[in-house]
Amino acid sequence: MTVPRRVFRLALALACVPGAFCIPAQAGGLSAYLPLNLEPEMERQIERVLILADEPILKRPFPVELVKLALPQACKIDKPLCTSVGRYLERYSRDYAVTHASATLAATHSSSDQAFAAGGNDVVPNGYGMPINSEYDLSLQAFVQPNDYLLATAGAIAYKGHSQPAGSVLSLGFNWAQLDIGYRARWWSPATDSSMLVSTEAPTLPSVTLSNYEPLTRLGFQYEFFLARLSQTSSYNGNGLPGDNIDYLGKFSRGNPHLFGAQFSIEPLPGWSLGVNRLLEYGGASDLPDSAHFLLNDFFKPSGTSQTQGNQQASYVSRFIYPGATPFAVYFQYAGEDTSDGGSYLLGNAALTAGIDFPRLWHHFDLTYEYSEWQNNWYVHYIYLDGMTSNGLVLGNWGADQRRFGDGLGARSQMLRIGWEPPFGGYLQERVRVLTNQNYYGGDIRQYNPGEPPAYPYHRYYDFSLMYTRPWHGLTLGGEALTGRDVFGGSFTRLSGFVRYGGGAQHVAANDDNAEGDDENHSSISSEHGAEVFVDVGASVSEVHIDLQPELPKTTTSPGASPHLGLGARRAVSEKNDLGVRVEFDQVDSHSLVGVRAIDYRHRYTNSFALDLFLGVDRYNLATPAYSIYGGLGLEWLDFLPRALPKWGLGLDFRYAQNIARDHVLASDPPGSRPDSFYKIDTAVLYLSRRF
Repeated sequence: MTVPRRVFRLALALACVPGAFCIPAQAGGLSAYLPLNLEPEMERQIERVLILADEPILKRPFPVELVKLALPQACKIDKPLCTSVGRYLERYSRDYAVTHASATLAATHSSSDQAFAAGGNDVVPNGYGMPINSEYDLSLQAFVQPNDYLLATAGAIAYKGHSQPAGSVLSLGFNWAQLDIGYRARWWSPATDSSMLVSTEAPTLPSVTLSNYEPLTRLGFQYEFFLARLSQTSSYNGNGLPGDNIDYLGKFSRGNPHLFGAQFSIEPLPGWSLGVNRLLEYGGASDLPDSAHFLLNDFFKPSGTSQTQGNQQASYVSRFIYPGATPFAVYFQYAGEDTSDGGSYLLGNAALTAGIDFPRLWHHFDLTYEYSEWQNNWYVHYIYLDGMTSNGLVLGNWGADQRRFGDGLGARSQMLRIGWEPPFGGYLQERVRVLTNQNYYGGDIRQYNPGEPPAYPYHRYYDFSLMYTRPWHGLTLGGEALTGRDVFGGSFTRLSGFVRYGGGAQHVAANDDNAEGDDENHSSISSEHGAEVFVDVGASVSEVHIDLQPELPKTTTSPGASPHLGLGARRAVSEKNDLGVRVEFDQVDSHSLVGVRAIDYRHRYTNSFALDLFLGVDRYNLATPAYSIYGGLGLEWLDFLPRALPKWGLGLDFRYAQNIARDHVLASDPPGSRPDSFYKIDTAVLYLSRRF
């Protein structure tokens, strides 16, 4: 790993902030991290524990100490589950131990020649770059911890054609400032299958990281900074020189850019967290600035030279946990590849990820559904021609590797995962993925012109996997079948069997008596939290302000009415305040408008009257999708007909969506000086709301 000395000194200085001791008397120790996307059956159990414990996590890998703190609350709801996870965590209670070891053998088939001929990749999604046709997969992690403030972890991943020291990290510090130096994996998204900024799609980057795992202050503040170096090894170029992947001021050069990231989040209320992530790719060529001054000056100025001398991404993330009789988590990630007109907080080339996760259905099942969509120009750039990639693979969403390398096009992915704990023991998991590329464009990013060249004929991607695991004599045995078709039309199949080290007894279904007791206990918890789901039915009236090009006159549509449908969930966070999430469906100017409220706040002034404030993301379904942030306020009359219509309310909302942006990518788009159109939508909604 190569890390500039000045950056290493900066990280050490940050670890000992002014006015603080390097080892304060009251500081707690650091924490080890659980394997990330290496042991999916156990990671799934841990995710379920965190939801049941009302812990709204926004990133991974999970700190061991955080999971330990969550176990007592989860045990009140699902004791067999937390017992299984508790046994797994026992390996981290020693001064040294092997914490993970896995060996996989596979029989594979892949029509990957079509993918490679088109400049694409056929790799296992979120698999550290492992090819579909790899006949083996090995991974190992072990640690030694001489004291509470020092931890050395050795890790490695190996598969066909590549090996990497993923998980090899030297950690020092405390609960409020932990410095990690080495190959630390990271996942910056509340979703489990799609992460737009940073994931495990590509091999792990060497990095220096400073973070805290224990929330600070009453707001539950958490942070993470890291500096890494990308491995730009692709042959994508525009002048016939292999490896010349940086184009700055008309000069092609070759290099390994830096990648700096910052993450901040808060958990101000029970079961709800909100965060912001930011990445900046910079340097890597002699003419591009790579100094610490450039980084500190421009990282927090998205509209400055970060746009003209670097490549940037950002996202807003949130997670809400519904603590009802059937608990679930709802989460969102709204990301942008750059800024948009109107302010740095408005993200350009937007992407939206939304998901819902049920950790416990009908005693024996769990279910997760995730949706992700991104506009064009993700993972490409006019300076860094490879975009934010490393070793020829994207750093973020796995679906973006299903394209010709260098194509800037939008796509949409969906994932459904169902887990089952059968009566005969073990854990069975089924997962389906679908990906659709938008076929409007398929050319070199530097030669882009709307409508030219012709779109590449991408196919719809799909895959289906079935995995079963079972403990046996201190080991975990299992097998997985994966089959599907890539976007180039090639099919793939992978049949694998694996053996993993330990993990204790897996979670087994509780007997009927225990399950019934769990439901009664959870119902009482639900009542304490004032949790409820609801459905809104009514009508909306909207008008749209259209700005196609600066050279064209702005227009406003006549107000139009449409049916309105809303689905949501909320929980009481104090005596008079509720917090929740909601999804809304409307028709605006003959186009569907879908809004997701990541923040849906309600203050109850009396038992009959409440004020609502909300903030979310709109998706306007035009010729290609358009996105922006929207917000508003509302008035609600609770139980307005208590005898005739119990649990029914009457609501009136006013919504405002600013600068819904759509890029010009079609030949029919209006020519002009600006590459996108903007829409502002004002909406009033009158609706009846039924609580459950």
